[in-house]
Amino acid sequence: MTTRTNTERLLDLWRAIGQAGGVNAYVQQELRSRGFVLERKKTDTMSKAELSAYKKSLKEEAAERRRLKREAWLAYRETHVVHLGEGEGLFWSDQLDFDKWDHPRAEERAAENDLPPIDKPEKLAELLGLTIPELRWLSFHRDVADSLHYRRFTIPKRDGSERAIWAPLPKLKAAQRWILEHVVERLPVHGKSHGFLAGRSIATNAAAHVASKIILKVDLKDFFPTITFRRAKGIFRRAGYRDQIATLLALLCTEAPREIVERDGKTYYVALGPRSLPQGAPTSPALTNTLCMRLDRRLTALAAKLGWRYTRYADDLTFSLPEAHKEKPRLGALLGSIGRVANDEGFRVHPSKTRIARSGQRQKVTGLVVNGGGAPRVPRALKRQIRAAIHNVSHGKELKAGDSVAHLSGYAAYIYMTDPLLGAKLLKQLAALDKAG
Repeated sequence: MTTRTNTERLLDLWRAIGQAGGVNAYVQQELRSRGFVLERKKTDTMSKAELSAYKKSLKEEAAERRRLKREAWLAYRETHVVHLGEGEGLFWSDQLDFDKWDHPRAEERAAENDLPPIDKPEKLAELLGLTIPELRWLSFHRDVADSLHYRRFTIPKRDGSERAIWAPLPKLKAAQRWILEHVVERLPVHGKSHGFLAGRSIATNAAAHVASKIILKVDLKDFFPTITFRRAKGIFRRAGYRDQIATLLALLCTEAPREIVERDGKTYYVALGPRSLPQGAPTSPALTNTLCMRLDRRLTALAAKLGWRYTRYADDLTFSLPEAHKEKPRLGALLGSIGRVANDEGFRVHPSKTRIARSGQRQKVTGLVVNGGGAPRVPRALKRQIRAAIHNVSHGKELKAGDSVAHLSGYAAYIYMTDPLLGAKLLKQLAALDKAG
């Protein structure tokens, strides 16, 4: 004989409440069936003994009514989201109604985007393999939390500072991967976007800028933090989901930037601003691509008007003036317009990271050299560095601090992307070294 779990019992209870016509009807039905409904009588003619017995019965009825309502509340929480915390732009109601900000043809739009139909939180929970309490737990926002669904680590930036990465823990990561595969990756993306897309890469991004008189590189400041919960929710609404589902999807894909505070032997995670896309969540890069659709469209048109070419790889915007261009570059007009368009679209240009490279200088796009008319290529210095490291290891010398065969293999794979013959040779040598040592 199998024992029912508490979850199964509460789900059955909520079904019974629905069949009874609501909580009050269910409570009254149960009181009656259990003999707790007491006929009300006038007490002025009762003896002391009768009055005492009557009051006792009333108290028993009231206690049973409270117990049944508590059980009904637990069943409600098991089947409803109820509350998701308090934060900027965060509102939740369990009542399934239509919001004025929903897309006017939401269901049609979702079908056009080939998205799974999701009209209720319980359907979303089912698709994610979660219970409603688990969905609420993963989505809930607190300004001060004693635990998070992310772990924090840092990686070095090129300027020597550290970049904070917030990586989701397994249960949230699984939910985000489902959202990525079944929702976000099905949304339209502009053809000039090359980051984190199948069939596109740093190589395809760089290939658009070979044979250039001038290359202009522009960086968007605080790219992921700029895309807040409100903007993420807007993505899912435009995709074809109504308010409830868009709210839950946006909460699952965002988190507030936080400071870690130690107090009285406990660790707290204190929100420093609104929820935004975490750098480390699998959904974040793809969400930026679809959100930047209009930015990419406007910058493509701007570049074409002035005779330039444009691509975007995440927060790196690249513009190039072809060698065949005979008119004035109009570089100042381009730079000013880029800033205005970025501001219009909710982004900011990072002024200290704007770079200009003319044909007489080495021109690099997403790390690859694009001077001349040939294909983009890895800088020669890096190739020499990898060859030297392999030579040293094969002759019994130690690698430099921080290097490893796995690390070198990553660079070899990077070289393979633009120089398959050399890359394959290096990978083969590294595999032999790894096997030997």
